[in-house]
Amino acid sequence: MNYRQLGRTGLRVSELCFGTMTFGGEGMYKVIGETAQAEADRLVGVCLDEGINFFDSADTYSGGLSEQILGKALGARRKYAIVATKVRGRVGAGPNAVGLSRGHIMDSVDSSLQRLGTDYIDSYQIHGYDALSPWDETLRALDDLVRSGKVRYIGASNLAAWQLMKALGISAQEGLARFETIQSYYSIAGRDVERELCPLMESEQVGLLIWSPLAGGFLSGKFSRDQKGPEGARRASFNFPPVDEARGYAVVDALADVAKEHQVSVARVALAWLLHQRVTTSVIIGARDEAQLRDNLAAPELQLSALQLERLDQASALPAEYPGWMIELQARDRLEAISTAARFSKVS
Repeated sequence: MNYRQLGRTGLRVSELCFGTMTFGGEGMYKVIGETAQAEADRLVGVCLDEGINFFDSADTYSGGLSEQILGKALGARRKYAIVATKVRGRVGAGPNAVGLSRGHIMDSVDSSLQRLGTDYIDSYQIHGYDALSPWDETLRALDDLVRSGKVRYIGASNLAAWQLMKALGISAQEGLARFETIQSYYSIAGRDVERELCPLMESEQVGLLIWSPLAGGFLSGKFSRDQKGPEGARRASFNFPPVDEARGYAVVDALADVAKEHQVSVARVALAWLLHQRVTTSVIIGARDEAQLRDNLAAPELQLSALQLERLDQASALPAEYPGWMIELQARDRLEAISTAARFSKVS
């Protein structure tokens, strides 16, 4: 297992992170997975044995049951793990049991700590934007949690680039803990983050944690032009994240060709493609059983050639949009000037 730096911090996390959305199976999460404690213990044990030190949950997953199961599964091995969880979603009745107000954050962190059976959270992430809570209130509350020791680092999830940049600016201006990571949807079938978020991440040294790297199962190898997935597949009743099927099946075809060349699964190639992207910090994988988990764990070992990466990029490339195409067009004379100057300097 390889390890990568978490944002600007000195913390190193495994390039695969084990996501626990399948733990519990309560409410709306039943369709995603119903992993009970015994199976969770086994899967977490496999992860630790294989070098994964990064685990992700949220207070809303199965009404908090996911956090509880994860905490018990780690047990005495908690000290070897980097644990991330999230706050923002609705966790109870009433107008204040949701959002990013100071009150909700302070209540939620204590509840998460209790369920996880720990006295600190390594990475506490906001689960999305809250239009009613001012950034300075949210960031001040999170900074207080860092100063108290309950939280070591903070992160964000599901933000637009302008929202993330505004939060980073306030943190810098006020001397507050800043978002070191953003957890975003990214897959070879859904590359939208490349338009605005990826350039921002590289500029500001914000780490990328990737959720749904297989596009909700669309890239699992079970879906093709001729087969719309097995009976009972999650995507059949839960089309999330949405995929443009016209483009998506072209991507699946390209993945299948590369998978055949390496004699591996389509899913493994899809994960390996993400690990080859320079913005990636860690890819969050989920598994209902050990066979699926072990196949995913083999993804870091798969080295894609430059030609294979080019083929996959061409099959999945985003259509050009403004202002991206204008920025690229106007950059050419500057970049060409640098290239020309370099050639002349070598000659002289």
